[in-house]
Amino acid sequence: MKFILLCLGLSLTTAMAQVHKEYPPGPYPDRLILGWQANPATSQSVNWRTDSTVTGAVGAIAEADPSGDFVASASLVTATTERVVLDGRTVLYHSVQFNGLKPATKYSYRVGDGKLWSEWFQFKTATDKPAPFSFLYFGDAQNDIRSLWSRAVRGAYTTLPTASLMIHAGDLITTSNADWQWGEWFEAGGWINGMLPALPAPGNHEYFRDETGKVRVSRHWRPSFSLPENGPKGLEETAYYLDYQGVRFVSLNSQAAILDSAVMRLQAEWLNKTLADNPNRWTIVTHHHPIYSTKQGRDNNEWRDRMEPIYKKYNVDLVLQGHDHTYGRGINMPLGKSRKRPDGPIYVVSVSGPKMYDIGLQTWMDRAASNTQLYQAISIDGDRLTYQAYTVTGEKYDSFVLAKNAKGQNTLIDQAPALAPERLDLPAEYQKRFTPEQAEQYQKRFQEYKARKLGGKG
Repeated sequence: MKFILLCLGLSLTTAMAQVHKEYPPGPYPDRLILGWQANPATSQSVNWRTDSTVTGAVGAIAEADPSGDFVASASLVTATTERVVLDGRTVLYHSVQFNGLKPATKYSYRVGDGKLWSEWFQFKTATDKPAPFSFLYFGDAQNDIRSLWSRAVRGAYTTLPTASLMIHAGDLITTSNADWQWGEWFEAGGWINGMLPALPAPGNHEYFRDETGKVRVSRHWRPSFSLPENGPKGLEETAYYLDYQGVRFVSLNSQAAILDSAVMRLQAEWLNKTLADNPNRWTIVTHHHPIYSTKQGRDNNEWRDRMEPIYKKYNVDLVLQGHDHTYGRGINMPLGKSRKRPDGPIYVVSVSGPKMYDIGLQTWMDRAASNTQLYQAISIDGDRLTYQAYTVTGEKYDSFVLAKNAKGQNTLIDQAPALAPERLDLPAEYQKRFTPEQAEQYQKRFQEYKARKLGGKG
């Protein structure tokens, strides 16, 4: 077999890469995922998919009980169904909104058509006031999702099974409307998606140009997720905010903004209003394109100039991003100035999938990683935010604490110096294709970065 492939001019690796699993829908629910469109203390949304033979969709819910007796008393809620034609095939996407729930209460639920059901899942509603909780954050999954990103999402859940939600910072897939890639993404997350709600932000790979030439978000996006519809008009479920136990999460659509300056202004105006009226002690923003890039030549200047002043004005604590396929964490502060009292948010760029770029080792970065799949576990407890990044093999790679005083000012406690040395070797692909001049430039950046670290940045 290998000999035949080579005679055809194909390597074994290339040929294998062209084969992928198909994910046809059936009458049983699949691609089940939790989300929110309303208050997380009193509601929960669930989405799933079936084939077109299903004539009615419902959700069943009851307060969780150690015995199986709750099944008989579960309440039925009618779902909303959307008929979508993808690749010439009619598919049904269903969503059910469980409302009127009790805060801080564990529920069991299942979805189906009344005869063909999913298994029973469990979730817990948020409290209706500030309280400690944790969540997971992922950079781009994008490539080799089933084979290699699966270890990121599963490793994250293993590390933090008490997480309350998951943030995905865009580029969940690589081809906007490729059903098999969305199938891989849902398979990789599996039953975890039915236990932990997702707050995804769209990336550039979630966008495509339709037959009229208009750029649109993936046809899978809105049918697949239930997200708050409190964002700017025209950006429903791609830009939104959610308040959860003392934290305001804001998800922005950087791709739409970069494509259209009017959309960028619209989001900036909305963000100003959203953060000006914010009763929460902590504010966390997520979007796909970084304010500060980890890679040479990928700066998003207009996006940064528009958004960073708003972040600083309203004391945003943390900005979680993707896009650059490397890892960087740091602050926009002048070199030599103490970084223990940040004058703006902590910026993070991360990658959870296997696609890697060469790292720029920029001046804003306090911790970096090259050619490393990561996931992040973040906890909020009163006046302390604890951030930990892990490699997909389970080693803690980055760690810091933000301690907030009575005036809302943060002190940064950087715990990374006590961890293992940074992983800064170039990906093998770049080592092979770099010219001697490019390799020399990278080595120069590497030495400058190490010198800054040795000299102390604050």
